[in-house]
Amino acid sequence: MIRIGHGYDLHRVVPERALALGGVHIPWDRGLLGHSDADVLLHAVTDAVLGALALGDIGRWFPDTDPRWKGADSADLLRRVLADPRVQDWQLGNLDATIQAERPKLAPHMEAIRQSIADLFGVDASRVSVKAKTMEGTGAVGQGEAMAAHVVLVLEPRGS
Repeated sequence: MIRIGHGYDLHRVVPERALALGGVHIPWDRGLLGHSDADVLLHAVTDAVLGALALGDIGRWFPDTDPRWKGADSADLLRRVLADPRVQDWQLGNLDATIQAERPKLAPHMEAIRQSIADLFGVDASRVSVKAKTMEGTGAVGQGEAMAAHVVLVLEPRGS
C-alpha cells in the first residue's frame, strides 16, 4: 500500500527578509512574507506529507495565531511532522516538486535543495526531484510579487 500526497503553498515576496527554499538559504535582496521563515517549498512538502496520511495541513499543526511558530524554521516544522508516531511508519518513496518564481535564478541551488529535502527524510537524493519554472510574466508570481510551490509525493510503509 502506498499513500500519495499533494502540497501547495504561495507567499508574497518582500524586501528585508531572508529567502529559504527547501531548507537552503538563497542569496537575494528579498525574501518571502510569512509567520515562520516562509519557506514556500517546505510548506508544500509538509502539506503533502500531512495530506497523504489525512492528518490535516500545516496551518492546523502550526497556526499563525500561535506565537510559538513566529519565525520558525520550516525544516524544524517538517521534522516535527515526520517525528509524529502516525508518520513514523512511513518512508518517502519519491517526491516531485515545482517552484514557481520569476527571480532569483534557482538553477545554481537545485542540487543543494534536493539534498536538503532528502536529508530531512533520511533518503537518497535520487528520490527527490525539484524543478523551477517562471510564469512568463503573468500573474502575481510572474510579476515577481509572489513565489509558489507544488509538491507530489509517495509514502511507502517503512521497510518496504
